[in-house]
Amino acid sequence: MSEALTAPLSDADATIQSMEDASPAKWHLAHTTWFWETFLLREYAADYSLFDERWAFIHNSYYETEGERIARFARGMLSRPSLDEVLAYRAHVSAAMEPLLEDPQHEDLIALGIAHEQQHQELLLTDIKHALFQNPLGPAMWKDASPRQGGDLSQPTNGQAAGDPRLRGGWEGWHRHPGGIARIGHQEEGFAFDNEGPAHRTLLEPFALAKRLVTNAQWGAFIADGGYDTATLWLSDGWGWVKDNAITAPLYWREDEQFTLAGWQPRDPEAPVTHISYFEADAFASWAGERLPTEGEWEAIARGQEGEGPAHDPAAGNQLDAAGPVQPRGSEGLFGDCWQFTRSGYLPYPRFQPAPGAVGEYNGKFMSGQFVLKGASCATARGHSRASYRNFFYPHQRWQFTGLRLARDL
Repeated sequence: MSEALTAPLSDADATIQSMEDASPAKWHLAHTTWFWETFLLREYAADYSLFDERWAFIHNSYYETEGERIARFARGMLSRPSLDEVLAYRAHVSAAMEPLLEDPQHEDLIALGIAHEQQHQELLLTDIKHALFQNPLGPAMWKDASPRQGGDLSQPTNGQAAGDPRLRGGWEGWHRHPGGIARIGHQEEGFAFDNEGPAHRTLLEPFALAKRLVTNAQWGAFIADGGYDTATLWLSDGWGWVKDNAITAPLYWREDEQFTLAGWQPRDPEAPVTHISYFEADAFASWAGERLPTEGEWEAIARGQEGEGPAHDPAAGNQLDAAGPVQPRGSEGLFGDCWQFTRSGYLPYPRFQPAPGAVGEYNGKFMSGQFVLKGASCATARGHSRASYRNFFYPHQRWQFTGLRLARDL
């Protein structure tokens, strides 16, 4: 899959870095390869020699225990190695990994490596989208054979009045939960990241969670009603961010179009809104007279705990199955289309302990100043996510496929 995602790219496409939060496409390919080489081949493959001992410095991400590394903002200066050289590196490491794949003693590290690769597949898509967006020509990475038609997004649809973005059908549009003690965190067999545990109990008050994600049309109503100009809707830091950066719409919006991996396309009013920050999601919820869910609330509904319905399938919905111009389109269930902001800070669960060694740097050291997102997006490899999965970003970041699902108290 990783190679297929970069197949449409030139060497120049794969080299550019549009901002410090993003990385070049070929760096993603090389970094995930470095991960396999460093944590498996170097340690456990007899007689393995590093493909190029100089490359650890440029392909290490944030592992302090692995030594010094190139500054993150400078990754786009790496004109070499070329994309072809990185692909040769991947082929070399993949061949060397084959004997280890059958050895059960490496099962946990291999599962981590696969999950890590899938995370970078999503980052590769979102990072190259941001990079191509900088080009005034609006280049397409893939052609979209059947673009959706847009509409007037300054007006709501489906009979919704401006200023009233609540989903249709009243209580039929919500998952209700009576409250009580819920058990959240990883509880099943199989792989999970260390930040998903330990499983623990949390107290929930009665609440409801919207069945559908907020749409582009509903966001258009928010804009038309002065949402970006009304200070009382915003957190103080969010209002400062809006003013300092002249924010007036989600990232990639232009009139009735939006930039996609298929270039500029008409914006579908009924598709979920995406590429919004936590600040924007919170302001919209305030405008709607609702709120963002907590991660415990979201997970309880996803698991079917004490709610109205069965558990939601984490592998369902609009998720990544093949290389192509992924885009939210609106699907049933809690998973797919967009990662969903919660109001929960990204903090350790009770009794959390990071894994020993270098892999312990994977999650725990980032538990400060970020917010948890749940679900999966259209760019998430199908099968990668779980009810307990904890994605996390800083409140101003919005280049990922991030959206929102409203919650309310009962």
